[in-house]
Amino acid sequence: MSRHDLIIVGGGLAGSALASVMARAGKEVLLLEKSTVYEDRVRGEWIAPWGVTEVRRVGLYDTLMAAGGHHLTSHVTYDETVAPGEAEAKAIDLGIFAPDVAGPLCLRHPVHCQTLFDKAGNDGATTLRGVEVRQMQLGADPSVTYVHEGVEHVAHAPLVVGAEGRQSMVRKACGRALVQDKPHHWFAGLLVDGVQGWNDTRQAIGTEDDFAFLAFPQGGTRMRVYGGWALDQAKRFAGADGADKFLAAFRMKSAPHNDAIADGTPAGPLYAYYNNSSVVDAPHAQGGVLVGDAAGWNDPILGLGQSITYRDVRMVSDILKDTASGAAPDFRPYEEERRERMRRLRFTAYIQATLDMEFDEKARARRHRYHEMGAVDPTIGMHAAAVLAGPEALPPEAFTPEHAARVLGEEPAFA
Repeated sequence: MSRHDLIIVGGGLAGSALASVMARAGKEVLLLEKSTVYEDRVRGEWIAPWGVTEVRRVGLYDTLMAAGGHHLTSHVTYDETVAPGEAEAKAIDLGIFAPDVAGPLCLRHPVHCQTLFDKAGNDGATTLRGVEVRQMQLGADPSVTYVHEGVEHVAHAPLVVGAEGRQSMVRKACGRALVQDKPHHWFAGLLVDGVQGWNDTRQAIGTEDDFAFLAFPQGGTRMRVYGGWALDQAKRFAGADGADKFLAAFRMKSAPHNDAIADGTPAGPLYAYYNNSSVVDAPHAQGGVLVGDAAGWNDPILGLGQSITYRDVRMVSDILKDTASGAAPDFRPYEEERRERMRRLRFTAYIQATLDMEFDEKARARRHRYHEMGAVDPTIGMHAAAVLAGPEALPPEAFTPEHAARVLGEEPAFA
C-alpha cells in the first residue's frame, strides 16, 4: 500500500500536465497511464491563442516549444460561394486574440503526450505506464487498486483525478452522468507529409460540394488535416484506399492551394468518427475531480479539446494549491466556470457545424448569406471569436438564440 497527495488516472495531456504542475508545487503525485506507447489516434494538435495563455500560466510553454511546437499566424476561410482571391484578401491575423501570443500552437499529439509525461516524472511525480486500474473507491478515503508489471498495488490519496478521457472510470466512480448531443456529421483526420508550397504559418478551413476541410501546418512540409462529410456517407473513406480518397477530396476550385495537400503523402492513420458535444453537470464528487474529456467534451469542429484541457488543469491546480493541508478542496468555482464555458462553446460549435458541415442547396445559400452579411457587419461572426480569444471574451448576447437566428437566417434547432 502507498499513500500520496494526489492520484491521477490517465497520463495523456490532462493528467500529465496536472501531474507536472502539482509535483512542482511539492505534492506527492502518482500518475497512472494505461498505454505503453502514445499512438497517433488522430487527436487534436492545435491549441487556440487563449489555450496558449493557459499553457503559459501552468508553466509548460517552453517545454512544448522545445518539443517542436509551431505557431500559426494567419487564417483563411475558403468557401464555394467566395472567390479564392477574395477569401485570401480577408485573411485573419491570429496574433490579435491573446496578449503576447503569436497565434495557435501546433504539436503532434503523441509527442505532446510523451513530452508532458516525461516532464511530470522529471518534476518529481511517480509515473507508471502499462497500468491496469482494477478498482477505485472515492468518498472520505479514496483508493485505487491497479496492476503494474504483474503486481497488484493499492494506492491511497485524499483525491483521485479522472484524466483518462471519454470512457472515464473515475467519472463513473463519481456517479456523474455523461450527456451527449446527437451526432451532426462525420469527421476524420490525417497527418500528411510533403505538402509543398503551402505557407506553413497559415491555417485554413473551407467547404465545397459535399466536403469541408481544416488544415493546420506543423512546420516545414508536414500538415495535420481534417475533413467533414454527411452522416449518411458513413463508408465514404473506408477501405485500403481510404486515405487516398480522403486526400483527393481536398481538391477544390474554391481553395486552389489545397492541391498541395492532395499531392501529399499520408504519414499516419486515417480515423473517422462522428462529431458531437457532451456535458457532465458537476465534474467532481467527494474524493474525485474530472479534467479534460473525462469531464465532457466540445464538438471537435472547433478544435478546442487541448485549450479546454489546459484551462481545466490550471483551474484545478490553482484550487489544489490554495487548499490548506488536510482540508477538502472546494471545486465549485471550477464547476461553475466550466459549465458556462462549455455552454458557450457548445453553442458556438452548433453554429459552426451548421454553417460549415452541411452540404445541400439550403446550406450553400446559408453560407453565401453569412459571408455577404459579414462583409458589411463583422458582428455577425462575433461568436467565432470565442474559438480564438476564449468564450469569456465575448458578451453574453453572442451565445443566444437571437444571435444564432441572425447568423443562420432561421430559428436554431438547439436546446
